[in-house]
Amino acid sequence: MWLTRFRALPRPLRMLVYASFINRAGMFVFPLLAVYLVQSRHLSTGEAGVLISVGSTGLLAGSLLSGPVCARAGRRAALVSSLLLNAAGYLGLALVDGPTWTYAVLLFVALVGMGMFSPAANTLIADLTEPGERPFAYTVSYLANNLGMGVGPLLGGFAAAFSYQLMFAGNILLGLLAAVTIRLFVPADTRRAPTASTTASTGRAGLLRDIDVAVLVLVSFCYVAPLIGLEYTLPLAVTTVLHSSVALVGAVYTINSVVVVSASLLIEKRIKAYSTRVLLIVAGLLWSTGMAVLVFAFSLPAVLLSTVVWTLGEIIASVVVPTYIADHVAEHRVSGFMALNAFVLSSARLVVPMGLGFVWQTQGHHPVLLLLLLTPVVGMVAFAVLRIRPAVRPAPALAEPATASP
Repeated sequence: MWLTRFRALPRPLRMLVYASFINRAGMFVFPLLAVYLVQSRHLSTGEAGVLISVGSTGLLAGSLLSGPVCARAGRRAALVSSLLLNAAGYLGLALVDGPTWTYAVLLFVALVGMGMFSPAANTLIADLTEPGERPFAYTVSYLANNLGMGVGPLLGGFAAAFSYQLMFAGNILLGLLAAVTIRLFVPADTRRAPTASTTASTGRAGLLRDIDVAVLVLVSFCYVAPLIGLEYTLPLAVTTVLHSSVALVGAVYTINSVVVVSASLLIEKRIKAYSTRVLLIVAGLLWSTGMAVLVFAFSLPAVLLSTVVWTLGEIIASVVVPTYIADHVAEHRVSGFMALNAFVLSSARLVVPMGLGFVWQTQGHHPVLLLLLLTPVVGMVAFAVLRIRPAVRPAPALAEPATASP
């Protein structure tokens, strides 16, 4: 059934899904970047951490840059440019042997490209789908990205075992393959012609609607922060608190991928039956429950059970938020709001590890886990009281008038 629905999507959108998978599966460098900088470039762990933090501001810049590039040059140009920037930055990191600041600049360039890709892809999906198709299209895109991320670090680890040059080469080549796929199969401009509703959106009603959407996107930080927090805290908690092997962290990523693959399409089938508010509150309940398992019963089984529960919340929020943007924002502003959505994620990547690291250092691991529990609770309460606009429903087809029989 889902394969039939996938084939019914516009061909450029199907090719975007394939390209997204290729690109994510080729992300060899980023998960192993700290190891590369320490072992190959002979930086200290502190220098590597600072360099990655500084370079990661490229994610913020790329998120903000994506909107204007999409609006002025088109979605395809933004996607291809993002992949070329990423390849250029990583090529420099692989070949340049210079002072530490040059690595930070090259990483910044690479991550500008990485930050541009997701909002441009989400904008393209909004262009090529009608409201009734969007939850499925965003679910398939989310699934392809997660499948790629499940494969990429594994392949990158094998490549790095042979040589770091092979690791960089694999990342660059697969990124270029994704760029070629998009260049060949995605039209130069997928923007829709202006409509009367687009023109009317510049008035007060349009401004209020945009504010409502922007607030919802900003509050979604409460569901993004726990995800980034877990990326930072779980490896530390597993190895220093539970005194277990770091291999358990790999098991968490495996379980996350299995749940995403097995549950995403099942969840998508039921999304249309509920309002955006209900879906976001349910996502918050799942996130909060998953974090509560860690807070009140921290153990190896609890880590694995928690992963199953919070992944379900992650799936819902990852599909609902871009769908809400595409349904409620005028066509010419979609790219900017998708960029805002990516900016929220990029901000979390910079702020959350730093903040949780300080709390861990001064208070220990338990307050960190408690913060990861309270954050989605705050988001859930906010979504319960925010003004959230109703879902866009496709207009029913008008019945043809009956004709008199001759």
